[in-house]
Amino acid sequence: MDPVSATSSTSPANFTSATSSNMVDYDAFLKLLVAEMKNQDPTSPMESTEYVAQLAAFSQVEQSVQINAKLDNILQASALTQATAMIGKEITSAGGEVSGIVKEVKLYSDGVIAVLESGEKVLIEPGIEVRAPGQAPGDEEETA
Repeated sequence: MDPVSATSSTSPANFTSATSSNMVDYDAFLKLLVAEMKNQDPTSPMESTEYVAQLAAFSQVEQSVQINAKLDNILQASALTQATAMIGKEITSAGGEVSGIVKEVKLYSDGVIAVLESGEKVLIEPGIEVRAPGQAPGDEEETA
């Protein structure tokens, strides 16, 4: 089995959220709220507290979306930082089929791929072994 088969051929990770274009922004919400106020039944108007509650609920949702987007960016940056630490290290794929020195790493939306000096690619996943070049598999890496 090819060690890269678990990944799809997607383009490198885009650091903007794809769902953000489908979200209603704050201005659009206010326009909808004003339209609702203009078109409400004059015989039974909506209470002002209901408008305030809608506005508060929308504000909370908008803040949650922004927090999630920022957390996604932090996770992507962390993954890239961890992956770049592998450059120059010797790795062995989870199944043990592929081994070599990491020349570069590529971050995709569905994972990280290490490109070895030999040109082979290894999916960075649980079970891979990372060690200093020339160190025997299973040996503990020296710490400074």
